[in-house]
Amino acid sequence: MTDRSEVDESGGDPRKEFGQALRDARELYPERKLTQTDLARRARTSKSAISRMERGVPPIPGGLPELFDQIFETDGLFKRLYDKIRAGAFPAQYRPRMEVEPRAIAIAEWTPTVVPGLLQTAAYARALFSADDRRAGEKELASKVGARLARQDVLRGSSPPDMSVILCESVIRRNVGGPDVMRDQLAALLSHGSQQTNVLQVLPLTAETHGLMDGAMSLLTTPDGVMVAYTEGIRSGAIINEPAAVRHLARSYDVLTAAALSRDLSAELIRTRMEAW
Repeated sequence: MTDRSEVDESGGDPRKEFGQALRDARELYPERKLTQTDLARRARTSKSAISRMERGVPPIPGGLPELFDQIFETDGLFKRLYDKIRAGAFPAQYRPRMEVEPRAIAIAEWTPTVVPGLLQTAAYARALFSADDRRAGEKELASKVGARLARQDVLRGSSPPDMSVILCESVIRRNVGGPDVMRDQLAALLSHGSQQTNVLQVLPLTAETHGLMDGAMSLLTTPDGVMVAYTEGIRSGAIINEPAAVRHLARSYDVLTAAALSRDLSAELIRTRMEAW
């Protein structure tokens, strides 16, 4: 077993930290030093992939960090470093949320404008990024879309967080990317809402004034039971962890939940809009 104290998780380039940690773990493996070929065989990947990761060259395929933690019994070290790498792919104002999100055991989302990033299809995300920066090239757009979709790994694990989402009805009516993109996106929402660990609701346009009208908000609960809030505006985002403020926002979310359509009625409305598109 590799002692976590042998690897420094703080400072520097997280890709290089990941690479150094992988090399140290491989060379200090208790049975005998593992070659890159040995590790590739155990991790069901290629020697060249191990070599690239140790040199800090992207990408790091999803699933490998957790597998490295199993092989080296490193108590989540590689997963934490991988989460730091993913957080670094986002603008600075969003990184605090990206650092909390992979560890969350429960996520509650309210969005008045667009589908939350955790539920976006590739085409929907690309349409948003393209509209945000008309000068962005294909490579830049692909990188941004890839980073957004990588966040969704948190929903595909063996123990995904409990997730609740409330969308304003305007979200499913707004034309993002054209009819084909919207049909696929709404189909993805229906699939998400049908899963046992998820609750998806739509707040109708006829709903009365509420306390979360100013912008999008998320509530994230960590494994130790602490809830934090994340609020987002145009090119801005902030983590709120002051208990009284978080309780106030959580109560506003509860009120919104009561005002939204039920799961079944929400699915029916989404299906109707999908057919209309």
